[in-house]
Amino acid sequence: MFNKILIANRGEIALRVIRACKDLGIRTLAVYSEPDHDSLHVQAADEAICIGPGPSAQSYLKIDRIISAAEVGDVDAIHPGYGFLSESAHFAEVCQSCNIRFIGPSPDSIRKMGDKSLARENARKAGVPIPPGSDGPVSTEHEAIKAAKKIGYPVMIKAVAGGGGKGMRPAHNDVSLVKGFLAARMEAEKAFGNPDVYLEKLIEEPHHIEFQILGDKRGKIIHVGERDCSIQRRHQKLLEESPSPLLDNDLRKRMGKAAIKLAEAVHYENAGTMEFLVDNSGHYYFLEMNTRIQVEHPVTEEVYGIDLVREQIRIAAGERLGAEFDNLRPLRHAVEFRINAEDPANDFRPCPGTVNLFYPPGGIGIRLDSHLYGGYTVPPFYDSMIGKLIASGPDRATAIARMQRALDETIIRGVKTTIPLGQRIVRDQDFRRGKYSTNFLERFFERKIETPA
Repeated sequence: MFNKILIANRGEIALRVIRACKDLGIRTLAVYSEPDHDSLHVQAADEAICIGPGPSAQSYLKIDRIISAAEVGDVDAIHPGYGFLSESAHFAEVCQSCNIRFIGPSPDSIRKMGDKSLARENARKAGVPIPPGSDGPVSTEHEAIKAAKKIGYPVMIKAVAGGGGKGMRPAHNDVSLVKGFLAARMEAEKAFGNPDVYLEKLIEEPHHIEFQILGDKRGKIIHVGERDCSIQRRHQKLLEESPSPLLDNDLRKRMGKAAIKLAEAVHYENAGTMEFLVDNSGHYYFLEMNTRIQVEHPVTEEVYGIDLVREQIRIAAGERLGAEFDNLRPLRHAVEFRINAEDPANDFRPCPGTVNLFYPPGGIGIRLDSHLYGGYTVPPFYDSMIGKLIASGPDRATAIARMQRALDETIIRGVKTTIPLGQRIVRDQDFRRGKYSTNFLERFFERKIETPA
């Protein structure tokens, strides 16, 4: 097992990894930008090193500074968390060349599955259903139009790299395709340093279902159930739950087998997530793979009683997945709501600033993963998520009731948050019936506008 791990991230995920390390008796080294000097992950780590100014391009994305901190701190391994460098094959290779273990998949797996265009091709070769799409990236407007006419409108323009809904635009005709093509390339270049995009058939009103994968270094690969991530805004998830209210046992079994089959085809190891779109007829299509731990991993942890970050570390250290993983069954139901420092009434505009008062929720079945505290200043440089609220119970109704209670209890003053929106969502009858798809929020806002207060 490792002696010391550097966490190449910030905020709640850095704090989450530090906690898993403490449980395993592993020392931790935090890296931080200048505005994050007083962040909880810096205070919780055994050691901390500043790696630059606020903008991530000058700190958390600077591989040379992170490696220098790792060498100064004499660490055995680096955990990248999610976002930033977590899906960078180059970063994983640099870690290897410096004899530092990268807690994640191999650089080869990241390349095969982190590039969405290559991932589609690998899924096709493995016999996993994929939506119709372009043969690789499209480089010009002319190529995009030609590919779209072959696929048939509507189509989705998608960045080959990254995630989080960035570099994605729907198109229903040539005019919107050209506009979306240029915008998606620009956004992808800014977010991921790679402007390449490809086209995929747009499946309208789908369900977004993902399967949690774990694979050890000896070739054993399992899945730890599914999460329903259909409630999202502009392809960014807001609420997730497990098990999915959409899937029956037969569809769950078939999709789980497909997820494992694809992971085996690329010799995947460590934690990852296979994402699928499911239409209203029960047909499923591979969407992409996230070659890292997911923001929503606590949902699976609460349902299956497994510490996924702990397993990431154990796998990276060479330990195998034991027999206890052979017959996993969901033990509970769980729902997660992302608390963002945003103003939903103002097109979800980010709201950085100082938190004057913070009162977290409590009680049975409630978990809050957050780096927030009273007096903390939310910086303007990073993603606006400041917490993840997870509610669990013996069944879906209990989990939702506990989520409603917890959202009503939570007090955050000084910055606007998505909590009032969450309070409305969990009271919505379509959500409570489990009748929702990826257009839920769009219709939700339409209903609220049409209905008098």
